Amino acid sequence: MVIGRINEIRILDDMLGSDSSELLAIYGRRRVGKTFLIREIYKNHIVFELTGLYKGSMKDQLQNFHTQLKSSSKKFENTKVPGDWLNAFQLLEDYLNGLKSKKKKVVFIDEFPWIATARSKFLMVFEHFWNTYCTKRNDLVVVVCGSAASFMVNKIIKNKGGLHNRLSHKIRLMPFNLNEVSLFLKSKNIQLNHYDILQLYMVVGGVPHYINKINKGESVVQNIDRLCFENNGNLTNEFNEVFKSLFTNSDVHEHIIRALSRTKKGVTRNRLLELCNLGSGGIFSKALDELIESGFVSQYTPFGKRKKDSLYRLSDEYSLFYIKFIEPNQGQGSGTWAKLFPKQSYKTWSGLVFETICLKHVDQIKKELGVAKIYSINSGWHNDKAQVDLVIDRDDGIINLCEMKFYNSLFTINKPEYENIKNKIAQFKESTKTRKNIFVTMITTYGVSENANYLEIVTNNFTMDCLFEEA
Repeated sequence: MVIGRINEIRILDDMLGSDSSELLAIYGRRRVGKTFLIREIYKNHIVFELTGLYKGSMKDQLQNFHTQLKSSSKKFENTKVPGDWLNAFQLLEDYLNGLKSKKKKVVFIDEFPWIATARSKFLMVFEHFWNTYCTKRNDLVVVVCGSAASFMVNKIIKNKGGLHNRLSHKIRLMPFNLNEVSLFLKSKNIQLNHYDILQLYMVVGGVPHYINKINKGESVVQNIDRLCFENNGNLTNEFNEVFKSLFTNSDVHEHIIRALSRTKKGVTRNRLLELCNLGSGGIFSKALDELIESGFVSQYTPFGKRKKDSLYRLSDEYSLFYIKFIEPNQGQGSGTWAKLFPKQSYKTWSGLVFETICLKHVDQIKKELGVAKIYSINSGWHNDKAQVDLVIDRDDGIINLCEMKFYNSLFTINKPEYENIKNKIAQFKESTKTRKNIFVTMITTYGVSENANYLEIVTNNFTMDCLFEEA
């Protein structure tokens, strides 16, 4: 059963119903469910599927192609392994010509970047296959898929050669939001409250493969301990594998991730370059763009600023958790997390991650505000004296300054917190010179105690439940 992915499924279904051949590029980070989605939605239509071999040579890839072709049709059992991709695609065309069904036929090429090695000419031949064969038919859907975002974007989506403007659709598959994680867990008969799901989300994010490792009957602490701290835990060494499998020169990407993990809030590009201490701005820029496209890093433009003033923030929950807690405690074994999670360092860290999660669920927050249909711009804002991580600037004359607090009970606005919020309002008004009404919006786990401070400065008060709504 496919959880969520409503827009993506609509695109896939529309291509089956069109009166021409279609070319789709789907990309997204490792373990996000790209292959599962295509196989599940197109399970009755896939006539040929090829998955690239990680670090496979051209000879290995051609052998794999031939094996898949033989499994698709017995007529190729006695054929030789093609010596190049031109001959390979001629065999594929021969196979497709022999299919008599009039319904749409799906050709699915998974991990495309692994096949298209530098001297293989695979991409060139694929371009030729699409332009000279597929476009002359009206019954094909060709799906190319890959986790290597830089390749998929630069070589396929922004292709300046034979595939230029040839794509019918592109899908960037993102991790699940909280609503989808909740539905996914329920589909496994795992019943957890929203607070528990939030704690899990802070560790594994919305990556379906990670969430699928959650065991029924175990507490949040037990699940995290088993997955992240036991010697053979599924996520104990995942960090080291992710970047190597996604990126060429992955050391640069990891350097950026580690630099961002040391910053509590977003940082400018120039400051990030300083933190990374990398010699080449070109290599840095390319790696940063790839991390953004893959969903590991988020880019935010501060209120009233231009894109060049953007802030960058590490938004991959697992990477944040790995660097902060897993890596320093490797080899400690079972029971490690039970000792760590009550400490103040986790409470402080979880507050920062909760802010990041809220930023990913702005559509849900707008829905709760009742302004989903009112045009608005989301941003952050800061000066030397104050910072607001989420500003919702609305066309109806209102600006929401959102304060996000992760707490295990009702949150109380004490005098220091009251003074902090009052200062943010004053600094924001002074700095921006806005004439709009300023509403303070609290987003907390269990709500806010309605004391005198709350009644004076808070306009809207939402609990974590709003983050679990459909957008």
